[in-house]
Amino acid sequence: MVRGGEERKNGVIEEARETRSFMLEKKAREALDGLEIGALGVTEVEEALGVIAGGMRDNPLHVAVFGENPERHRKSFRRLVSAAFAAKDVGSHMLVARSADGEIVGVCGMMPPGDCKPGLGDALHVLPGLLRNGPRAAGRTVRWFGAWSGHDPKTRHWHVGPVAVEAHLQGMGIGSKLMRVFSARMDALDEDAYLETDKPENVYFYERFGFEVVGEEEVLGVPTWFMLRQKRRDGEVPGSSPNQDRVKGRSWWR
Repeated sequence: MVRGGEERKNGVIEEARETRSFMLEKKAREALDGLEIGALGVTEVEEALGVIAGGMRDNPLHVAVFGENPERHRKSFRRLVSAAFAAKDVGSHMLVARSADGEIVGVCGMMPPGDCKPGLGDALHVLPGLLRNGPRAAGRTVRWFGAWSGHDPKTRHWHVGPVAVEAHLQGMGIGSKLMRVFSARMDALDEDAYLETDKPENVYFYERFGFEVVGEEEVLGVPTWFMLRQKRRDGEVPGSSPNQDRVKGRSWWR
């Protein structure tokens, strides 16, 4: 009798899991139908921050800086990005992916040439948010950004990031649509673009859009790649990469 009751309980749990999985897949399909890429609106900053914090919650560097607790490092990273938004007006150049109902499901931040390195005023603006994350996280954040800053190209470039997609919609091509629009914009401007990533799968993803690894370093024990997309040369296909053959057949879709 007990065994039969346990089997029924397990069956109910499994049915609930299948229903939840079906609902998530349905929501994902709905999000992709009618997906549009456009500029971030002035009233949408908080929504974009939520996508960034959730979509990048488990990035290895964020765990190294803010600790193992997922909810804690999500909140800490959101606090940091929020301060950066206020200091550098990151949102003014941000692309967002909106589902058919207008919900933001992906973001692609970018900063224009000469604007990616913070000045003294920017640092003072970010400092309160940095300290709210605690002294250990603040110290690690300074080391993290210091290491990244050392690789920043001295030549003119647009700085890409953050690039994020809602966690439950990752792997469905939203990030690719954002990057195609971004790449077209860089081609139209005839500009170089640069980014950092701490996830090896993202290296292959960004190579598909013409980025090449120009440096590597362990930052706080986390392997990190620095990537540059040079402006199109005469006769080159937009977004092509000499490393494209190496990643053919892999499905690193964001």
